[in-house]
Amino acid sequence: MASDVIRTRVIVHGAVQGVFFRDTCRRVAEQAGVSGWVRNLPDGTVEAVFEGQPDAVHQMVEWCRSGPPLANVEKVEEHTEVPERIRKFKIRR
Repeated sequence: MASDVIRTRVIVHGAVQGVFFRDTCRRVAEQAGVSGWVRNLPDGTVEAVFEGQPDAVHQMVEWCRSGPPLANVEKVEEHTEVPERIRKFKIRR
């Protein structure tokens, strides 16, 4: 049900830029049926927002704990937010 949609924002710390984190995240999110966005931040972290069914959103948060093969994730901050009903998953610049 649409009312079951949740939203989680994550900040991923470590060697996570320049390792295809954003593109891989987009592909994994689309496969999981999750909407939202991902972007690099100036401090070297990656920020992402995931909206969708709870199991799929939790799956994406868990994926962020390791990321793509070249990433070296040190820490993931998680924040629960009110869903905005985003329809697609985008890479923000």
